[in-house]
Amino acid sequence: MAAKAESGKTFSRLAAETGLTNVYVAQLLRRQAQLKPDTAPKLRAALPALTDEDLDLMMEPPFRSYDPDIIQEPAIYRLNEAVMHFGESVKEIINEEFGDGIMSAIDFYCSVDKVQGADGKDRVVVTFDGKYLPYSEQKSEHMMSRRKTS
Repeated sequence: MAAKAESGKTFSRLAAETGLTNVYVAQLLRRQAQLKPDTAPKLRAALPALTDEDLDLMMEPPFRSYDPDIIQEPAIYRLNEAVMHFGESVKEIINEEFGDGIMSAIDFYCSVDKVQGADGKDRVVVTFDGKYLPYSEQKSEHMMSRRKTS
């Protein structure tokens, strides 16, 4: 985050320079996502203050977690509130459109964009773009650990 601050660049500008989403750039800099070797040179070009040590650390698998007190931060609280308020309807639409399943948060893209509303006021657009994962019928014959070997 110090390299970002030194650069004066926004997450969206860094995203444009690296070919990543703005949220993924933020995740990388917060050590909540793993920097892939092919992306490291692009991130280094965008943030020259990053050291080799920084890049090496960012390429290690991160410990993905969060501080439970973060929910008290108003922007995060409202985002959580929106997901909880609309979640049941979103779940119903996923089931209606795709079947019995969920949206992956691993094969997942997220971005935050600023648009002008019909009234001319700024609006926040949060996009969750996750792979659909159907639930499996759990047949014991498909369970590899239960298969008998000859």
